[in-house]
This record gives sequence, C-alpha cells and structure tokens, in this order.
Amino acid sequence: QVQLVESGGGLVQAGGSLRLSCAASGRTSSSYVMGWFRQAPGKEREFVAYINWDVDRSLYADSVKGRFTISRDNAKNTVYLQMNSLKPEDTAVYYCAPTMTTKYDYWGQGTQVTVSS
Repeated sequence: QVQLVESGGGLVQAGGSLRLSCAASGRTSSSYVMGWFRQAPGKEREFVAYINWDVDRSLYADSVKGRFTISRDNAKNTVYLQMNSLKPEDTAVYYCAPTMTTKYDYWGQGTQVTVSS
C-alpha cells in the first residue's frame, strides 16, 4: 500500500495561485500513475488531473485545463499540482491517490483549498 501526504492548501483570493504537493511512500513501485482529486462540500469527489510516473503523459479535467499543471519529481516520489487563476468553484479538499479514477479505498486527509471571491 502507498502512503500519501498532501500539503500546500490554503486560503487564496480569486485569480491567485497555490501549489499542492503529494509525497508518496511505501509501495510506490506498484503504481504507474498519481492522480489529484477534489471534493467540494455536498458534492462527489471528482477527478482533477493525473500523471504517469514513468512516461510523459498527463490528463486534466476540462474544468481545470489551462489553469492547473501536474508535475512529478521521481527522485522525491512527489507529485505537484500548480494551480493558477483560481476560482471560487475550485474550493474543495484536494486529495492525491495512485489511480486515475475515484474508485480508491485508501484516501488520505487531503488538503483544503479555499478560494475567496
């Protein structure tokens, strides 16, 4: 099992930026991708972006395309989510997980992102 620690969330004004980090440890060799997901109050968890550990491939949800950038540092087993031009609707708890879908059983605590208008 992979252990994940998300960090970097906070309160930011609309139009601002944040960079989230996801530090992975444990059986990281068993996962080929790392994804970012988010869950807003009263809503289902949703996919944000994913990146492959071993090839230059990433994918973004339409709602964040062009504003968010996912990247990785293999040496540090860390995945980042650079979030620019933040909007109030980006407010959510953000989670990382070694999956491309929300069907995962071992979610961490996540990191809160709050965007004020």
